[in-house]
Amino acid sequence: MRGRVRGSGSTGSTSSLPPGFGAIWSCVALDLVGFGIVLPILPLYARRFGATPFTATALVATFSGAQLVFSPVWGRVSDRIGRKPVLVLSLAGTAVGSLVTGLAGSLWVLFLGRLIDGVSGASVSVAQASVADVAPPDQRAKLLGLLGAAFGLGFVAGPAIGALAALGGPHVPFLLAAGIAGVNAVAAWRRLPETHPSLGERGRGRAMVRRAVDPVPWRRDGVAALVAVAFVSLAAFSAFEGTFALFGERRLGLRLASTGGVFAAIGVALVLVQVRLLPAAVDRLGEVKTLRLGLVLDAAGLAALATVHSFAALAPALFFLVVGQGLVSPTLSSILAGKVDADRRGGVLGVQQAAGGLARVVGPLAGGFLFQQAGVPVPYVAGAALMLLAALLALRPGVATATAAT
Repeated sequence: MRGRVRGSGSTGSTSSLPPGFGAIWSCVALDLVGFGIVLPILPLYARRFGATPFTATALVATFSGAQLVFSPVWGRVSDRIGRKPVLVLSLAGTAVGSLVTGLAGSLWVLFLGRLIDGVSGASVSVAQASVADVAPPDQRAKLLGLLGAAFGLGFVAGPAIGALAALGGPHVPFLLAAGIAGVNAVAAWRRLPETHPSLGERGRGRAMVRRAVDPVPWRRDGVAALVAVAFVSLAAFSAFEGTFALFGERRLGLRLASTGGVFAAIGVALVLVQVRLLPAAVDRLGEVKTLRLGLVLDAAGLAALATVHSFAALAPALFFLVVGQGLVSPTLSSILAGKVDADRRGGVLGVQQAAGGLARVVGPLAGGFLFQQAGVPVPYVAGAALMLLAALLALRPGVATATAAT
């Protein structure tokens, strides 16, 4: 099901999108809009049921923990039965979870709704695998960058829609999110193609032989190193995300609204980097060098952030961070997807997502501890060191070896 891409290899070329990519992109964008509607207002909604601040944050942790566990599971399932049924099931589960949350009459039902949503929402790796299925190898990083832009747009639009929906009552945003997910599931069932290239009888036979000969994909050169890069780099970046509000208040006098504005600007800038800058970087440098460049820019941004005491100094630090992270995320997934055959792709990308989920738990906790115990600049100095460690891991010879055949 691979589509043709014209004019690859030149930064000024015009490329056509592979068949099915638009349906995958819109499916993910709508899914993230629904998630963005729910997440910012969930702690306040939980207070209606007598939730303490710790209990309210536990609701978010319940969702994240379920995603952490089920991302590899759904990835492996998609390798065996196909990407489309898993994505449709995920969207339907998100609709049910949001509906249960919106209609909850007690705190335990609220937790149930978030658990259902988290289990069914562990589909990021499946969407990435679908894109990797339809993308020619030389276009894979660019198309994953476009998919990343869908995530960014969802997170920017979702909170704004949720804030407007909340004017109709506390339940309305969750019911709206459920409706969006339900309609998205029906549309996905009708529009999404099955992208898995090994589901025919001949493909199934080849997949069985590959599993027998090479049952553990981690033995492939560079796979374990790339998962380690995903964990280390995202732990460092999420420590920045988790402590920036405290940093902005302490160093720059930022308040809630201004901090939110900074994060919104970062989200928009990440979209622009992944849509405009990433293709040019991959065309000129290749995927592996683009990944290494992004990690070094992240390290430079975090190191610069440790010295910031003014808005003039903040701008270049955030610039390095935004450009670096915009280059790292899609190229890392693309390189990892190319290391294994299609019948292993969902599972391996699921493990990457699980590593990223664990990093988003460990990073903010470690960053907050260092911020409180060691001082303001320490989380960012430590984060810069971790980014350089990730860059060294990306220098391992196996990372740059030839990719697997589809």
